[in-house]
Amino acid sequence: MRGRAVLQEEIVPEVSRRPPAPVVPSTGVLTPLGVDAVSLSGGFWGSRQDLNASATLPHCTDWVYRSGAVDNFRDLPGRGREFADSDVYKLLEALSWESGRRHGDPVLDTKIDELAAVLAKAQSGDGYLNTRYGSARYSDLEWGHELYCYGHLIQAGVARLRCHGEDLLVEVARRAADHVCAEFGPDGRDDICGHPEIETALVELYRATGERRYLDQAKLFVERRGHGRLADIEFGRAYYQDDLPVRDRPVFSGHAVREFYFACGAVDVAVETGDEELLGAIVRQWERTVAARTYVTGATGSRHAGESFGVDFELPPDRAYGETCAAIGSVMLSWRLLLATGEARFADLIERTLFNAVAVSPSLDGRSFFYSNPLQVREPGERPDLDRPLPRSSAGLRASWFDVACCPPNLARLMASLGTYQATTETNGVQLHQLWPGSLSTTFGRIVIETGYPWSGQVTIRVESAVDAPWRLSIRVPEWAHGARLAGRPVEPGYTVVDRRWAPDDRLTLELPMAPRWIWADPRIDAVRGCVAVERGPLVYCAESTSFEVDPARPLEEIRLAGLGADVVGLGARGSGAALPAAMWPYRSERPAGTNTPADCVLIPYHLWGNRGPTGMRVFLPIDRDGHS
Repeated sequence: MRGRAVLQEEIVPEVSRRPPAPVVPSTGVLTPLGVDAVSLSGGFWGSRQDLNASATLPHCTDWVYRSGAVDNFRDLPGRGREFADSDVYKLLEALSWESGRRHGDPVLDTKIDELAAVLAKAQSGDGYLNTRYGSARYSDLEWGHELYCYGHLIQAGVARLRCHGEDLLVEVARRAADHVCAEFGPDGRDDICGHPEIETALVELYRATGERRYLDQAKLFVERRGHGRLADIEFGRAYYQDDLPVRDRPVFSGHAVREFYFACGAVDVAVETGDEELLGAIVRQWERTVAARTYVTGATGSRHAGESFGVDFELPPDRAYGETCAAIGSVMLSWRLLLATGEARFADLIERTLFNAVAVSPSLDGRSFFYSNPLQVREPGERPDLDRPLPRSSAGLRASWFDVACCPPNLARLMASLGTYQATTETNGVQLHQLWPGSLSTTFGRIVIETGYPWSGQVTIRVESAVDAPWRLSIRVPEWAHGARLAGRPVEPGYTVVDRRWAPDDRLTLELPMAPRWIWADPRIDAVRGCVAVERGPLVYCAESTSFEVDPARPLEEIRLAGLGADVVGLGARGSGAALPAAMWPYRSERPAGTNTPADCVLIPYHLWGNRGPTGMRVFLPIDRDGHS
């Protein structure tokens, strides 16, 4: 389970036997389950996946038409942003996964066919498809996003192929991929795209079809990047990862979404070609990024300028960009590293990022979204006009749509395929990475998970049916869960393995310690010195609209919250409400004397902030000035 992947130089995917999932490596330690093999039933994520189907997907479908993104394919050249085509492609991918997890859906299939027909009519005879550039093909590789858009088109085609089989959307995607190989292959343009995405898409198309040219082209794009092929810009070539070759880069840098997408493609190429050096380089970059460039919520990107990573320990809470798409990219990368290595730390970051940096974006009704996700908002934002798109950096309240509309359909495609991130198999058994209620259908048997997690710490795993032979069930105990018990015995964080011959109705109960925890940041994160955060289970908490100072020596009390969900657990904190006298100059040589009065504060899960109207918010809370620590 914990060993590194056994990689080979030449690998031919067993196309007909691969599960319908977004990431299906031909080799590696773990094999994912398909969208048709995992059923999330209620709970935190099952209810959100249902909401995605009933609200978010129709909402995104409506907006890609309202925004003109679909009409662009009918009336060339198109209007709007240069990457607007990708909004349609991500929606198609989400619709394909949603249809696949339902084992087919006539309404969704009709919508997919309708959109595919629009794309097919707009596609050129040689496979080129872009609504903006026409005869000026590839004239702006730094900013044009043509190959980026192809990447999302190809991923939509792969989703449709795996869930449904060959059809018009698959044909359009394959023709585009063949065009890319002809145009940018060894005898074509020696260029790359300013926004990575095509790399991971081509590898997945190779995995889905067995056509080696797609893998070769992806490898070519990965090796080309980092040699200054793209023009220098105000943010530097690191913005689009063209500053250093991938094997020489010490840490993730530049535009956070582009970095994660590129790293995903690099891992995919490494796994399929047996390149241990390349895989090791991405692992090292991931390690340093997690240690020094990641927020407590799992979010990344501390600079609004360039939507980028800052330098090590540059993690200001109020200036955090924390783009939703970057959080999704982080999940995508950690999942690939988990499949390649089987190491629990990648699943731990997936859990943290999903429950906090991803779950915070959509509203409770699934029809408005945060684009950026700071950890502190100083003033309540104004209620947005939900009938028009907003600028992407607005973070006061969630918006229906954005001028740069990448995040809503990106969320939709992740949520539609979310079940595939829960569990895997290997030759000896099943691995349960995420503790979500539902059921798994595997070659070893059917497994049912019953839990109120993350509100409750009790998780019951029941074997409903099993093969008549011993096999291993590996269960991830989260990294924060010191003191956990499985079947009454203590277990440590990481994977705990039960290896035996299973019988129907065999059960295991995992008990996780759910007491809330005070969290102190590394002192090198100077923006939050003198502050603490609060976690309970996998959830980070925050305070809305408060100048409250906390006393970490006092216990936190669990309370029920009104208006945020029946199962939601809030936390009551005790400290002081601080008021300082007005001054002409805010800096002084002596410690300011303020008025501290006893006060109570209610902390809510970070992912739920901003659902009750305009408000300020902060995750890191100042420690009481009386000196409590």
